[in-house]
Amino acid sequence: MLVAGVDSSTQSTKVLLCQADDGAIVGEAAAPHPDGTECDPELWWQALAKAGDGLLDQADAIGVAAQQHGMVVVDEAGQVIRPALLWNDVRSAPQAAALIAEMGGPGHWARLTGSVPTASFTVTKLRWLAEHEPDAAARTARVMLPHDWLTWRLGDRAHEPATDRGDASGTGYFSPATGRWLPELAQAALGKPTGLPRLAAPAEVVARTPAGAALSAGTGDNMGAALGLGLGLGEVVVSIGTSGTAYAIAAEPAADESGAVAGFADATGRFLPLVATINAARVLTVTARMLGTDADGLSRLALAAPPGAQGLVLLPYLDGERSPNRPRANGVLRGLTSANTTQENMARAAVEAVLCSLADAIGNLADCGIAAQRVILIGGAARSEAVRRIAPQIFGVPVTVPSPAEYVALGAARQAAWALSAGSGSGAAEPPAWPLAGTTLEFTAEPTPHVREQYAALRDATAAWGS
Repeated sequence: MLVAGVDSSTQSTKVLLCQADDGAIVGEAAAPHPDGTECDPELWWQALAKAGDGLLDQADAIGVAAQQHGMVVVDEAGQVIRPALLWNDVRSAPQAAALIAEMGGPGHWARLTGSVPTASFTVTKLRWLAEHEPDAAARTARVMLPHDWLTWRLGDRAHEPATDRGDASGTGYFSPATGRWLPELAQAALGKPTGLPRLAAPAEVVARTPAGAALSAGTGDNMGAALGLGLGLGEVVVSIGTSGTAYAIAAEPAADESGAVAGFADATGRFLPLVATINAARVLTVTARMLGTDADGLSRLALAAPPGAQGLVLLPYLDGERSPNRPRANGVLRGLTSANTTQENMARAAVEAVLCSLADAIGNLADCGIAAQRVILIGGAARSEAVRRIAPQIFGVPVTVPSPAEYVALGAARQAAWALSAGSGSGAAEPPAWPLAGTTLEFTAEPTPHVREQYAALRDATAAWGS
């Protein structure tokens, strides 16, 4: 039997067609999304139709994983009211601060929802909608996340929209600890009651396509990647893609009052404490463009420079930042001298900046009791030789790089296989055991603490700029 996994990310839709028993990939395709911080969900649907052409119709089950936090609001007829606000849209930063203050402060939010909401979280976008587009807020009958909406569209649309614990835990109105919605928080943000998707069990079949394929509950992109990697308890993943993330599977929920760690749920019934940064691979892309080269060229330049880039330090908050919470921050380059202003040092400073930002994220997880003995490095930037070789110097632990793969889509496919097994009456309590394909590489290096120190000095010196 065949299963399809969909990854609807910020940048594109990817579809994998896999064998249900072992996860072997038998077909794949992709289609782009427009750039930006908001998007008409219909464009996701069109991309899914293009990428899924000839693949989805072969699948016995389909799972969808998508970018977290996005706000899709629909009216009583199920029509989308306005373009979805995406996770990387920080316009709701004032509303995030107001909601935290109104409802008991950071500690109260962490205890209720596992997280302290930032501008990424759906709940803050609902408040922004109520304040800036009251007519749209008044028409809102239901709020969905991107994966909820796509799964609903794949079905016959007569079924009630459904979601899973993992993606729900990024809304700001769900309790990972109890597994229940907190509709009073959504209502307080929007100023009126609103419908929320039904919460599905991890291996549940939530609907079927018109052709009869089973639809699994779906999940968020980070939860999908964890499922695709077969992540075990205590392993720490660092993903460097459009966003940067550091996360780990945990048996108990997290509730970090500092707000650094989001206490998410995963896609299997466990938990996924996570730290996310807005600025990640794009920092490297922008730097390469500025230096007149490409990703490979940037990597070669960075490896030709010494650790610490001869004192050149980049703070990579080009588009505001979520971790730390500095929505109005900008990038800062410090330490320029006549001797160190070389392409090599600039490239090295960019790579070190992204990795230092994520090393801070690993430190945030450690503050919650999750100590990294090794780091699994994934995402588009994990293909960079410079990122691979410099990462263990910055992180201070060995770094494992599995073969490049679409792990979010693979996790969605694995969830679909789990649901297919459960729907047949032969389901297991755990997802099917799919081996990772390809070669896993290991990277070690002597730590370079002075790089972290000079980065931390710049980060702390500019803290007031993000207030």
